[in-house]
Amino acid sequence: MPAKILYNGKIHTQDPHLPHATAVAIQGKRILAVGSDQDVRALASSKTVEMNLGGRLVLPGLTDSHFHFIDWVHSLQQLELSGAASLEDVREQVAGAVKKMPAEKWIRGYSWNEIRWPEPRLMTRADLDDLSPAHPVILWRSDKHLAVVNSLALKMANISSETPDPERGVIDRDAYGQPTGILRELAMKLVRDVIPPFTEAENRAAVRDALPRLHRLGLTGVHDFRMMAEETAPVLRAYHQLQEEGDFAIRMWMLLPGEKLEQAISMGLRTGFGNDSLRIGHVKYFSDGGQGARTAWMLEGYEDTHTFGMPITTMEELAAVIQRAHAAGLAVAVHAIGDRANRELITVFEKVKTQKNEFSPIAPHRIEHVQNIRPEDVKRLAKLGVVASVQPLHVPDDYPMVDTSVGPRARFAYPFRDMLDARVPIACGSDCPVANPNPLWGIHAAVTRQMRNGTPVSGWYPDQCISVAEVVRGYTMGAAEATGRQADLGSISEAKLADLVVLDRDIYSIDPAEIAEVQVDITFLDGDIIYQK
Repeated sequence: MPAKILYNGKIHTQDPHLPHATAVAIQGKRILAVGSDQDVRALASSKTVEMNLGGRLVLPGLTDSHFHFIDWVHSLQQLELSGAASLEDVREQVAGAVKKMPAEKWIRGYSWNEIRWPEPRLMTRADLDDLSPAHPVILWRSDKHLAVVNSLALKMANISSETPDPERGVIDRDAYGQPTGILRELAMKLVRDVIPPFTEAENRAAVRDALPRLHRLGLTGVHDFRMMAEETAPVLRAYHQLQEEGDFAIRMWMLLPGEKLEQAISMGLRTGFGNDSLRIGHVKYFSDGGQGARTAWMLEGYEDTHTFGMPITTMEELAAVIQRAHAAGLAVAVHAIGDRANRELITVFEKVKTQKNEFSPIAPHRIEHVQNIRPEDVKRLAKLGVVASVQPLHVPDDYPMVDTSVGPRARFAYPFRDMLDARVPIACGSDCPVANPNPLWGIHAAVTRQMRNGTPVSGWYPDQCISVAEVVRGYTMGAAEATGRQADLGSISEAKLADLVVLDRDIYSIDPAEIAEVQVDITFLDGDIIYQK
C-alpha cells in the first residue's frame, strides 16, 4: 500500500507510454503507481497520506547537467559580480571587501562580465591596485576561462615579465612585457596554487548550507564538474561524510578530471560506481577554452582580435584517452566551445573505436557546451550517439559577446533547434556559477532566446528556439540518459525513484515570457518533501 498519494495534479510524466496523469502513489523511495485520481486513490489504506495538488503542474525532479558545484558553494561567500553594471561597480565591491577583511586575506570574486559595461573592456591590475595594496585579489570572469588579479597576487604567484606562458595558458602583457593581471586558461592556476585551499570541514559546511538553495529551485540532481584535479579527493570525502550524516539530499553525478584517469583505471573505478545519491560520473577533458576569453578554438578568426583561439588538448591526446577510458568502462565528457574544436572532436569520436562490450561505460560519451557548431557538423554529431550537454541560459547572458566576437557567424551559436531536428541527444544545465542555476530561467532562455526583460524583442536567432516540452526533457529524461540512469530517473513512472517538483504555474500554457517568474512550490526526493514554499 502507498505511503503517499498526490492527486488532482497536472502531471507531465516524461514517460511516452503515459505522458499525462493526475495522480501518483509513492511507497518508500519509489513510485508505486501513476494514473488517474480514481485508479490511484483506490490503492490508499487508512495509513496513506493524501495530498491534493490543486491542479498544479508536476514534473520529475530537475537535474542540472553541468554544474561546478564546489566552486559554487564557496562562491556564495565571495563577491558576486554578475550584477555589476560597470567597472566602478566592481571597484566599489572590492573596496567594501577590503574594509571588512584582515590584511593579507584573499579577496575572491566571480561572474563579472564587461560586455554590457559603458566601457566594455577587460579589467587589469591597474584597476585594482589602488584599492587593495595589502590584500591579494582574484576576480574570475563569468566564463571562468579568464581572471584578473592585482599586483600583490602576481607577486605572491611569482609572475613577472620573465615568467613564460604556461602550457595551455596565457599571461597577458603590456607593451613593455609586464603582466597586466589578466590570466587566461591554465595561467590562472599559477595564482590558484598559492591560494590556501578550503579545509574539508569548510567544504562540508559550505555544501550543507548550499543544498537547500537547490531544493528551492526544484533541483534534485547535479552533474558535478571539477575545476581543478587536486580538489577531487577532499571533495569526494566531504560528500561521503555528509552522506553518512544524512545531510546529502541530492543525486550527485561526480565527474573526474582527466588527470585522474590512470588512477581511476588502476582502482577499477567505472562510470556509474556508487549509490543512488553519489556516483562516479564521466572523466572530463578540455579541447579548447572560452569564447569570452577568445580562447575557444575557431575555424575563422575573431572579429575583434583576429586570433583563432587555442586547443587545450591535442586531438591525438584526446583520441588516446577516449579509447583508453572507454575500454576501462569510463565515459568521457569533453569541453568544446569553438566550431573548430567541435569539428575536430567529432572527427575523433568518429574514428575512435567505442564499440559496446561487457566493459563499455553505462553512460554515453558527451560533449560539453557544443556552443559553436556548423550545420554540417550537427549532422555528423547526430550519427554518433554522443550527448550534447548544453546550457540555455548562456544565450541571453552572452549573445552580445558572441555578436562582438564572431559577427554574422553567431548564427552557428547555440543551435538547439538544429540539434534536436537532427536528433542529437541533449541534456540541459547551467554551468553554474558561470550562470544562475535556476532551471526555470534556463527553460525560459531556450524557449524565447531572450533576456528576462524581453530583449531582443523577437529573440536572438529565434529560428533556434525550442519548445517547453523539448527543454523540460533536457532537464529530466535527457539528463538521466546522459548518465545511463533512465531506468531509475528522468520520468514519473512506476518503479522509478520518487523525485518530483510541483510548480505554482503551468509552464506549458502560460505566456513564455512568464516562465522565468515561475516558482517551485514543493520538491520531493526519494518520496520525501525536501522543500515546501
